[in-house]
Amino acid sequence: MQFGNKIAILSGDFLLANACNGLALLQNTKVVELLASALMDLVQGVYHENSTSKESYITDDIGISTWKEQTFLSHGALLAKSCQAAMELAKHDAEVQNMAFQYGKHMAMSHKINSDVQPFIKEKTSDSMTFNLNSAPVVLHQEFLGRDLWIKQIGEAQEKGRLDYAKERGLAVTQTGDAFFMTQRMPLGFLITEALDNGRDFHWKMAKRKIWCTNKSTPGPSNGSATNSMQNLLRERIKAGKGVTSAIDLCRYHGNKALEALESFPPSEARSALENIVFAVTRFS
Repeated sequence: MQFGNKIAILSGDFLLANACNGLALLQNTKVVELLASALMDLVQGVYHENSTSKESYITDDIGISTWKEQTFLSHGALLAKSCQAAMELAKHDAEVQNMAFQYGKHMAMSHKINSDVQPFIKEKTSDSMTFNLNSAPVVLHQEFLGRDLWIKQIGEAQEKGRLDYAKERGLAVTQTGDAFFMTQRMPLGFLITEALDNGRDFHWKMAKRKIWCTNKSTPGPSNGSATNSMQNLLRERIKAGKGVTSAIDLCRYHGNKALEALESFPPSEARSALENIVFAVTRFS
């Protein structure tokens, strides 16, 4: 494991060094500045996602405007600034560069929302196709529903998953007991993002409370079935609300903004190809 981690880090350093060398050969300080700032935005956005997406962050009241800002950093900045840099290398003026930036920004946002919507619109969703509580449909669902009702829905999913787990394993779920002990409130991060270990001696680590299996001979549920049960219930609640349809509308909004940016460029095969990319990520039928 340690050797693999070292190789991964060295490989990343090698690729970054080659990219920096290629940028230097361009002899264009503005392009270097653009891509350097894009990498800074990317690292900041990904770091924020990884450091807050599991336990604590999902309990915060996240609005769609905040979601857009964070998503641009982690998913949109690199494409937007790369498009702008391409126009700078082609010696286009600031207005054309800005249109290229807008295309990249809205195209990336549209693609991200399309990806977020997929777990909610596919008729047969595989167990491995989970959804994130910070995805666009969930954030919009929370905004329409209200914070209190959203927390209530999560609580109901918690209880259902807890009971399904006990039913599957033939365990009595009580606040105290010799065979099995479970806290009344399971961590939200575990509910959606964590599957149970299949070992005999397992524990879940969470923000404030812990769930312990005191009977060491009792294995955990296979394939994270309790987590799947909770996910399925939340998925159905979100699909029944306005979050999914609003996310689709938001995806198409950004797609239309990307197409508007392309109108400033003359008709060509390249422009048609870029338009087709937008059509592909805004089609949900």
